[in-house]
Amino acid sequence: MASRHFLSFFDLTRAEAAEVLARASELKRLRAQNILPLLFERKVLAMIFEKSSTRTRVSFESAMIEGGGGAIFLSLQDSQLGRGEPIGDTARVLSEMCDAIIARTYAHSTVEELAAQASVPVINALTDRLHPCQVLADLQTYQEHRGGIAGRKVAWIGDGNNMCNTYIEAAQVCDFELAISTPPEFVPPIQDFVRGDANVSWNRDPQSAVTGADLVVTDVWVSMGQEASADHRRALLNPYQVDSALMSHAKTDALFMHCLPAHRGEEVTAEVIDHVNSVVWDEAGNRLHAQKALLEFLLRS
Repeated sequence: MASRHFLSFFDLTRAEAAEVLARASELKRLRAQNILPLLFERKVLAMIFEKSSTRTRVSFESAMIEGGGGAIFLSLQDSQLGRGEPIGDTARVLSEMCDAIIARTYAHSTVEELAAQASVPVINALTDRLHPCQVLADLQTYQEHRGGIAGRKVAWIGDGNNMCNTYIEAAQVCDFELAISTPPEFVPPIQDFVRGDANVSWNRDPQSAVTGADLVVTDVWVSMGQEASADHRRALLNPYQVDSALMSHAKTDALFMHCLPAHRGEEVTAEVIDHVNSVVWDEAGNRLHAQKALLEFLLRS
């Protein structure tokens, strides 16, 4: 039987996403009781990183260690990938030695080629196109604080980046409304991620997008690889800062999320990210639990 992969949110059905999210919260409760099931006993995770990371690397490594398994970190500098070995060949080799592979890369085609050639599950730990592991943790966080996300309104503010693209997919899988507000120059390719009917809209006015929102989400304005255009991007995105005035148009109990690292005073003000309705630390911590549940699901599948 072919391995299941998680390259985009569309790789889960609505029922499967609900199953993974429920299991993530269950594993979180068990860990709080100092109960760590050996989910990955004698299992090995290969981790390919082209981009630097804190939360992604630590959460996956910790998940494997706590589950009784192990993880092997591979950067371009200390693997044959840095000397030009084709990614497909690497996929075949790692499949002979490891039980699953994650990859944090620039080009989305890299994880697609990994999945095409690997005989073990492959997980997209971030590409320039999508970041599904982060959104999985976001949805777990919302569910734990406010209940199910179905039928709720989520506002995405700022850059139409890989996180925004993933929210477009997740809105369809998990049945919530997504209102996107970005500068016209950074509108995400919404139609590339829409399958049939989708409650997804774009508006250049952030106030309109945030009005009545249950959850407001943003991200950095300058992602890795965009440093050369940083000043230009900041100038265009400055009107899209999430501050208290903007949040006042959302519901009074609206949550705020940011996948971190954050730049206070840039995409979000300190008063918003440090507010009681900001759940960024739970959101970051839930990467561990969501990824445990995801790995368990894929390895079992």
